[in-house]
Amino acid sequence: MESIFHEKQEGSLCAQHCLNNLLQGEYFSPVELSSIAHQLDEEERIRMAEGGVTSEDYRSFLQQPSGNMDDSGFFSIQVISNALKVWGLELILFNSPEYQRLRIDPINERSFICNYKEHWFTVRKLGKQWFNLNSLLTGPELISDTYLALFLAQLQQEGYSIFVVKGDLPDCEADQLLQMIRVQQMHRPKLIGEELAQLKEQRVLQTDLERVLEGSDGSGMLDEDEEGLQRALTLSRQEIDLEDEEADLRRAIQLSMQGSSRNVCQDTPQSSSTNLTSEELRKKREAYFEKQQQQQQQVDPPGQVSYPCERPTTSSERLGSDLAGDVMSEEDMLQAAVTMSLETVQNNLKTERKQ
Repeated sequence: MESIFHEKQEGSLCAQHCLNNLLQGEYFSPVELSSIAHQLDEEERIRMAEGGVTSEDYRSFLQQPSGNMDDSGFFSIQVISNALKVWGLELILFNSPEYQRLRIDPINERSFICNYKEHWFTVRKLGKQWFNLNSLLTGPELISDTYLALFLAQLQQEGYSIFVVKGDLPDCEADQLLQMIRVQQMHRPKLIGEELAQLKEQRVLQTDLERVLEGSDGSGMLDEDEEGLQRALTLSRQEIDLEDEEADLRRAIQLSMQGSSRNVCQDTPQSSSTNLTSEELRKKREAYFEKQQQQQQQVDPPGQVSYPCERPTTSSERLGSDLAGDVMSEEDMLQAAVTMSLETVQNNLKTERKQ
């Protein structure tokens, strides 16, 4: 595919792209096509002048814009036809009654030029395969031999005018290379507009995400809700991607310890989380909750006692006890560790809001 010359759409220069894609090179520029259009305009003016320069038809002709080109870069079929005559090529209307009577199989032709509502594009055979070289596509589109006739029939049904290019096309690298090999195309090229729309949507999503992360007040500081959302998203997006299941489990335990590191570091010295055994994890959890109960009893009114049995059992305790008892599979322990880390983040957020 890389050897195929394919000019993409710029402005309304589809006639230029059509010719260059047909000839497989930068053979024509807007200046050269404009020169051909001006020459055709002058020839038409001379023919109109034969009826008299004072005639109403001649004066009306002079007031009308050129029918061979406009300011946007559009060029007529006459301009394209005259440009191809330089190369000894001729255009024949494919869907004319005269050509249809010949009953020529399209697969036996070499190239087609298609037009609909001032848009021109080329369909050409390179090597032994057909390609749609429409400048509105992001790249050449492979067309199978069996689909070619159906493709042209569909264009005719949609109102396209199709011209057969007769004559010997100039040699090109792509034609020589594809004579020896056949290419395959897994994905159809997109329209340029579709690609731009997807890029625009991605930029909008990225901008919205940046606004959320920067904060609504513009100061770069997140409020409590946004900060909590960011933490939860960050934690949930962390991928546990180590080499074996044992390493995965250690990473999950480390993740769960990070969620409560702000509280634990003030009360209990920490060892490396990757070196914790299941028994050490269980003991650490129990010590932590006992410390929390003692602090709660200090702030409770006289006569009121908080009983340990009234404290709900969290997923972190269940993970510790299950690890100690070895009743869970390593996959279950990994899932429980991730759930535990999310609950720990939520509990910390609630504590911070109360303070």
